[in-house]
Amino acid sequence: MKKFLFTIVAVLMAAPSFAQFSSGGFSLDEEHLYWGARFGITFAGIGGDLETDKGRTGMTLGGVVGLRVSDNTPVFLESGLYYTQRGGKDLKGFKQADLPNVKSTKAYLNYLEIPVLIKYGIMTDNNVAFLPFFGPYFSFSVAGDHDYIKSNDMGFKLGCGLEWNNLYVEAAYQFGVLNIVDYDTDNFSSHGHAFAVNIGVNF
Repeated sequence: MKKFLFTIVAVLMAAPSFAQFSSGGFSLDEEHLYWGARFGITFAGIGGDLETDKGRTGMTLGGVVGLRVSDNTPVFLESGLYYTQRGGKDLKGFKQADLPNVKSTKAYLNYLEIPVLIKYGIMTDNNVAFLPFFGPYFSFSVAGDHDYIKSNDMGFKLGCGLEWNNLYVEAAYQFGVLNIVDYDTDNFSSHGHAFAVNIGVNF
């Protein structure tokens, strides 16, 4: 985690070097295809009947591709592929008699995640673009440490990005809509959630 935070700081310190480029990625006055790289930090947890008492701080790393979908308005469709760490610690809300084979109260899941986002661009006078966005995401677990938690998830992502001279930063909240409890009972219902901050570049 220390190396990861050091990398984020190094990229932020290098931000002035991006100023030589025109404002890339979100040209609001013309149809445009763009792609970009993202990495950041995620604060995740699980809520509901099997909620986590302690959240998980993890890493997010990915790439995106986007396309302007309207000639008249600055609307973009963006998707991509992320590797992200989710889950939490100290699952509570159950008794040993209810879930007799529980080996751990830790629920760590590492996902490959595909978002499908609609973004709307708002350009300011100082060549900064604000990009609020919303859309679904689909997560597929590739590793983890968990009992009675499903490997796949689906939910919605809501947030806002800011783009300037190819440099991009965003904050987003994600909330799962599927019951991720993997147990043959109607007594438990839980959903994943996360707050994420990502930085990156657009080309």
